[in-house]
Amino acid sequence: MPTNLRELENRLWQAADNLRANSSLSSFEYSNPVLGLIFLRYAWHRFKPLHEKLEGQSTGRRTIGPADYKAEGVMYLPEEARYDYLLQLPESEDIGQKVNEAMEAIERENPELADVLPKQYKRFGNPVLKDLLKNFSNVGTDVEGDVFGQIYEYFLGKFAMSEGQKGGEFFTPTSIVKLIVEVLEPYGGKILDPACGSGGMFVQSEKFRQRHRVRTRHGVSPQALSQQDILSIYGQENKEHTVRLCKMNLAVHGLEGDIKAGNTYYENLHDCVGRFDYVMANPPFNVSGVDKEAIEGDRRYPFGIPSTDNANYLWIQEFYSALNENGRAGFVMANSAADARHSEQEIRKKLIEEGVVDVIISIGSNFFYTVTLPCTL
Repeated sequence: MPTNLRELENRLWQAADNLRANSSLSSFEYSNPVLGLIFLRYAWHRFKPLHEKLEGQSTGRRTIGPADYKAEGVMYLPEEARYDYLLQLPESEDIGQKVNEAMEAIERENPELADVLPKQYKRFGNPVLKDLLKNFSNVGTDVEGDVFGQIYEYFLGKFAMSEGQKGGEFFTPTSIVKLIVEVLEPYGGKILDPACGSGGMFVQSEKFRQRHRVRTRHGVSPQALSQQDILSIYGQENKEHTVRLCKMNLAVHGLEGDIKAGNTYYENLHDCVGRFDYVMANPPFNVSGVDKEAIEGDRRYPFGIPSTDNANYLWIQEFYSALNENGRAGFVMANSAADARHSEQEIRKKLIEEGVVDVIISIGSNFFYTVTLPCTL
């Protein structure tokens, strides 16, 4: 990553982190609104050049409208949702209310983002919001669009560090995600993460696909690429808050996906058995208290329900059963799963005998912000 981008990220983070000193909010409370401002700035970055182009082409015979922007793959922004409008608001205005209205306007024009964007900006005083808007405006309009994606990922990581255990629920260190992606090589197809957090597996998979899309794949020229060479994204996450975080993360990277809220143990919201080319996940480790009676006979757990009060081998079977005949799964797992005894050992034996275990990678301690223990991929 270029040094100037690192400097920019650090400067923007320092501005956002000033909220700790200038408000009574915890990082958990202000993280989503700050990420929302990055989203707004990205949306404006994409909208502005096309707006100027379309306005220049307008002859007066036809009104330029939202459909013209969407035809170019750009999110339409009503005037009250444009970054320069918000930036120029005088401090006599209720800037928090205006930013809330901007988010609502974007959701009205872009139904795929309904109920996704944060609207808690009245919590902040005008001077703090004005300062944040100014700082994020310093990202030049000549930068590549993915710079905003990288800034968003940087902020997700920083918030994960500052939020402790809560941060671990939505963020997997990017280095681990990239390693899983490089092993699985998702050139295209359907990808599932049933514990998707903020969607890092999807983002890095698409980056991999983009890097490799001009290369010949299995003897097929780039000109002949089919739907199989597009990533179709499916995710599930237990917390509504995190679902919104994921959808916003995808949008900042110019992606869309079918992300649903629900408890994966009990709710098979994507009809997961045998459907997917890729499964990638960092599920919660060593979860206890899953209602085994409620999942007895579920096709997603073909090797049986472990008798121990631990969900690790439910997750592993979840990933296994979701794959199609040629599918590949890569996931993070507690080290203890590799040598667990009793019913878990029997499930592990069946998996090995099926010949489906291909690669095991040992990860050292202190890779995660919130857990010091080592893990296994």
